[in-house]
Amino acid sequence: MKELDIAEVAQRAGVRPSTLRFYEKKGLIQPTGRHGLRRQYHVGVLQKLALIALGRTAGFTLDDIAAMFTAQGEMVIDRVLLSNKASEIDRTIKRLMKVRDGLRHVASCPASDHLDCPEFRKIMAKAQR
Repeated sequence: MKELDIAEVAQRAGVRPSTLRFYEKKGLIQPTGRHGLRRQYHVGVLQKLALIALGRTAGFTLDDIAAMFTAQGEMVIDRVLLSNKASEIDRTIKRLMKVRDGLRHVASCPASDHLDCPEFRKIMAKAQR
């Protein structure tokens, strides 16, 4: 069983040691012990940290992510929660695509006053909704 100290885990996972301690307080990860004053973790913690990073990127809270693991650290998939999050991401993508398209239009619009541009007026009306 390979053990890594907190500095190595932080470096490999691309997070600060304080983040690891915070995840520990939230119950997301557990050290296997200490070597002197330094926390030690099983090498498997790196995979769990990658799952946590993926969940954070998808917009899940740490509490949401914690609920996806049993007390023994095994993953529990809530397919409804994942499906709902995917739908939420779809809605965000559509909204951001409209914003992007509006910005591109404004950037290339030949009108001397954007308020005179019918397309820009449509963009502003959509933004108010």
